[in-house]
Amino acid sequence: MTRYVSSCFITLLVLFLWRVEDIAEACKCSPPHPQQAFCDADIVIRAKVVGKKALSNEIKYDIQQIKMFKCPNQVIHAIYTASSPAACGVTLEINKEYLFTGKLETGRMHVTLCGYNPPWEDVSAAQKNGLTRLYKSGCDCKIIHCNSLPCPISTTDACLWMDWGTNNGQNLACIKSNGSCAWK
Repeated sequence: MTRYVSSCFITLLVLFLWRVEDIAEACKCSPPHPQQAFCDADIVIRAKVVGKKALSNEIKYDIQQIKMFKCPNQVIHAIYTASSPAACGVTLEINKEYLFTGKLETGRMHVTLCGYNPPWEDVSAAQKNGLTRLYKSGCDCKIIHCNSLPCPISTTDACLWMDWGTNNGQNLACIKSNGSCAWK
């Protein structure tokens, strides 16, 4: 009987260790540059959160859309996010305005921690200018985030983003001019 119990224990331990990587998965991503988030998003809007409802595996935030920066001409009344930050879900405050960059999936807007969804009050004047004028013209460029030196860049259609501990680079836009991309 002891060998049977021991065998069951070892089997359970092996199964647990095999699945521990899946259990320990958490949201992993680097914060994107505002322009890259704009270009990668299906929808970019300024909106006020007016309600919240927990669904089975996600949270639905009711919103009042204030301004549309990028979207296939539709009004968004709600955004959806995963139910926890570990699953890349965004936590929002009721009666607060945000800039949302998200994906359109089956007619619904989804946002994640891997997107760019700051409170509107934290969006700088330069970023607001980028949203209305510059970012769209720079979507042919790729912004490469450099975390440590050396940061090789071997293409003319990219800008190197080395914003170590500052937010200065978030106020710039990467724009293509004369066949190559550069910070503006």
